[in-house]
Amino acid sequence: MEFTQEQITEIISEITNGASGLQGLVKQGLESLMLSERSLHNEALSDVSNGFRGRRVCHGGKIFELRVPRSRNSNFYPMFFGVLKDQEEEAQKLVSILYCSGLTTEQVGKIYEQFYGKHYSKSQVSRLLNTAREDVNAWLVRRLDSRYPILYLDATYVLTRRDESVSNEAYYTVLVVKEDRTWEVLTVVNFPTESATNWKDVFEDLKERGVSVVDLLVCDGLSGIENALADTFPKADLQLCTVHLKRNIAGKVKPRDKKQVMEELKQICAPDQWDINPEKAFENFKDFILRWQKSYPSLKRYQHERYRFYFTYFKYEREIRGMIYTTNWIERLNRDYKRVINMRGAMPNPQAVILLMGTVAQNADIYKYPIYNFLESKLFY
Repeated sequence: MEFTQEQITEIISEITNGASGLQGLVKQGLESLMLSERSLHNEALSDVSNGFRGRRVCHGGKIFELRVPRSRNSNFYPMFFGVLKDQEEEAQKLVSILYCSGLTTEQVGKIYEQFYGKHYSKSQVSRLLNTAREDVNAWLVRRLDSRYPILYLDATYVLTRRDESVSNEAYYTVLVVKEDRTWEVLTVVNFPTESATNWKDVFEDLKERGVSVVDLLVCDGLSGIENALADTFPKADLQLCTVHLKRNIAGKVKPRDKKQVMEELKQICAPDQWDINPEKAFENFKDFILRWQKSYPSLKRYQHERYRFYFTYFKYEREIRGMIYTTNWIERLNRDYKRVINMRGAMPNPQAVILLMGTVAQNADIYKYPIYNFLESKLFY
């Protein structure tokens, strides 16, 4: 049966003016296209029709209940649904980007409704983040290089809900300088409590992922870190963060003495000293402690041999000492973490924190360029 142009126009007008309006026209058009596509499929592959299946599609704030044609061999997939699949993947990416940029699940749901016409609850937004979780989980177990000249380890603290209580938990970032002098975050880990066995587990995990050589570890004075490092990477040097050292000592003296104490520490730790080595620097530090412990006996603990690890950087070239005597290279990353986490209050669980921090770490533009100060360093030969 053939219709004139006027008849076609009249039929379309009746449909659009009916109860379902334009939505009904769109529905019939889509179903007609899928029927035609199935006919071509059957002809090309010698398949036969096998009824319909229901499919609900949301677009432009409307919900379409479609009858999707099936084939007997169950291998007919309308091209239209390929387009929808791409749209769903795009929507999932949008949800991930918004959430990992600092928005809450509730805010993401509102934006999603504005653009896609469908409201998503906080739990539904959380389910849409599964793709982002899979990406971060794959990143956390990826294969690593065999050697890293410098490895930095530092913590940021996040209020985290665990077992019906909230506490400030430490999340550690492992940042490295690669042999090509570019930077990379290897992993992000969480420990509810600090323990020497934790660091051993972290280093063993790096070894399982392919790391065999670390030349220098830069970190805060973490409990048991030197023993864990010696057990897993015995040839690696250890440099403890001098900024943390100065801060801790300054907190143990009265305000009237703080300026003098900090000035003396600054001179002892100055990285541009020519004729000095780690042993000489540590001796200068112990002399400083002996003088001040007369007024502040609590400083006596800094005479311990462990504090020589704060002066390892004097073993290296003056040009790079300023880049290896603190963990400051992770501070920019810590600020980015806080930017996307702080507006949320307490995080619901550690996995949610790892998702955010892992996403931020993967996309940190600051670390994508080589550090030329390292060009002449023996660490890279």
